[in-house]
Amino acid sequence: MKYRKRTLSCAPMMDWTDRHCRVFHRQITRHTWLYTEMVTTGALVYGDVERHLRYDAVEHPVALQLGGSDPADLAKSAKLGEQYGYDEINLNCGCPSERVQKGAFGACLMGEPQLVADCIKAMRDAVSIDVTVKHRIGIDYNEEYGFVRDFIGTIADAGCRTFIVHARNAVLKGLSPKENREIPPLRYEVAYQLKREFPELEIIINGGIKTDEEIALHLQHVDGVMLGREAYHNPWVMATWDRRFYGDTEAPLQSRQQVLEAMIPYVAEQLRLYGQHGLKLNSITRHMLGIMTGLPGARAFRQVLSDSKRLAGGDPGLLLEAAARMPVAA
Repeated sequence: MKYRKRTLSCAPMMDWTDRHCRVFHRQITRHTWLYTEMVTTGALVYGDVERHLRYDAVEHPVALQLGGSDPADLAKSAKLGEQYGYDEINLNCGCPSERVQKGAFGACLMGEPQLVADCIKAMRDAVSIDVTVKHRIGIDYNEEYGFVRDFIGTIADAGCRTFIVHARNAVLKGLSPKENREIPPLRYEVAYQLKREFPELEIIINGGIKTDEEIALHLQHVDGVMLGREAYHNPWVMATWDRRFYGDTEAPLQSRQQVLEAMIPYVAEQLRLYGQHGLKLNSITRHMLGIMTGLPGARAFRQVLSDSKRLAGGDPGLLLEAAARMPVAA
């Protein structure tokens, strides 16, 4: 199926954007591109492929983000992703954590553009779907525009047409992943300049973006916008996107409660299928804690969905019980 372009997307986030989170987000927006958590090539080449790659068909368009630096292993993993029906393969060149660095991938790959180009070429030779790159605008304290310009130029020569630009540097030593999301300054103008210099490429901007107004401003300069933590903690921010940014006038105008009601059959089915393998109700409902953000009663809603005794009962109806704590229908 041919999906609408990547005008908007929800970022890959470790421990957060799992398959349950993505199904929940898809109840809110039809067209926004969704990304998996990063999956390492080792997990796919040597591990449980079904556990790492299974997803629900409702998630489309959905991209598989890979972590790795060996072209052959990435090609194998990308092929598995295509066989499972993912719509895009994305290579992580932006994660700054030391754990990822020890595996010689993530943001440290920006220091080896030719290796990244070899990886991209190997994956493109293996699959027919899009292969994209998510990266930072620099590593450590090198803020020279030429660094990221040359990185993109080298990867583009290998056939990559889409770049997701987290508009901060990644400091590889001395800053935690959390600090790397906050301390290096955001420099959106770098992404804008990249689009001007490479007009034929799809440039998507990421980092610190929270509102529709900010999205609209960025879309005057680049092709797409990716939100991460804001979309997770305040998922209702996505409720207007299909109509405002994709022009889908048939997108349903639904309430937060209707979204929760739509999730109940999914939750029940997942517990039936995987409850015996250790899946708990909280594994799914934890992604929904932010849906009432900003409304009176949101705290009471979260308290119900965080009650360990009620969660232990495994009743999907807890979602409606939590919604009933809201003073007005949301």
